[in-house]
Amino acid sequence: MKRTIARGQTWWWRLFVVAILANLVLDIPQPYPFLIIVGSLALALVRPPATDRGPVDVAPPVRGRWVALNSPGSAVPSHGVKAYGQKYAVDLLQPSTDAPPSMGWSFVMRRPETYPTFGAPVHAMAAGTVVHAQDGQRDHRARDTWPGVLWMMTLEGFIRELAGARKIMGNHVVVEHDDGTYAAYGHLRHGSAVVRPGEHVAAGQVLAQVGNTGNTSEPHLHVQLMDDPQPTAAAGVPMRWPEIVVDPAERDARWGMGEPKPTALPGFPRNGQIFEVRESSRVGEPDGGA
Repeated sequence: MKRTIARGQTWWWRLFVVAILANLVLDIPQPYPFLIIVGSLALALVRPPATDRGPVDVAPPVRGRWVALNSPGSAVPSHGVKAYGQKYAVDLLQPSTDAPPSMGWSFVMRRPETYPTFGAPVHAMAAGTVVHAQDGQRDHRARDTWPGVLWMMTLEGFIRELAGARKIMGNHVVVEHDDGTYAAYGHLRHGSAVVRPGEHVAAGQVLAQVGNTGNTSEPHLHVQLMDDPQPTAAAGVPMRWPEIVVDPAERDARWGMGEPKPTALPGFPRNGQIFEVRESSRVGEPDGGA
């Protein structure tokens, strides 16, 4: 029942907004508007049942040197919410030596092509079948200044919420694995998807490129495992990348965020931690270990 309700999350938010507007402009007798507003809000906040499966071993989705951000290695839920199957999601970007140490107040924001992460290949974490692939959204400018971040976190973010998961994840690919898990790769570059629904992919196969689409402040890859192909109906599934090389002392000062919380996923890169993935990294099948 909870999964069914959660599947309609976007529509519950839309009903919530419509009910508020109707209450403002129409003379509707109480308590009907109040009941609809409260009821739709309550339904919009329903989440699917959490999974009890242990971390799944998969191949990392990138190659070379990368930084983990909003990582389950620092806290769970990693993005602060369980919605959209994000409980164990992680954001990945390449270290940038020319990144400013702090954000300014300019209204002119960087083009995505100026970031080193933009255009990097995204690899399948395990063999499976593509169930969804979308790459029609444009790459927008970064939200790398305070005005940009405030816009992204308020009005833009709310509009994307009403538009649904596809506008939050941006261009994305979802792959179903043989063990029943689904991998979602988000914020992909416009026109970069090289796979289509129904196509079988091998572990390590290139799916698309990193872009700057959806709810994102700068080009990066958002990746997660979940137990349903539709993010609104999905619970997050923990994952491990056994083949990455991590130097605990090597961190990107731009993203360092203190010590991990008690909820953190052991063995996963922490926020700001730099890790390396060799070109040969590949895990053939996901393993639902404890």
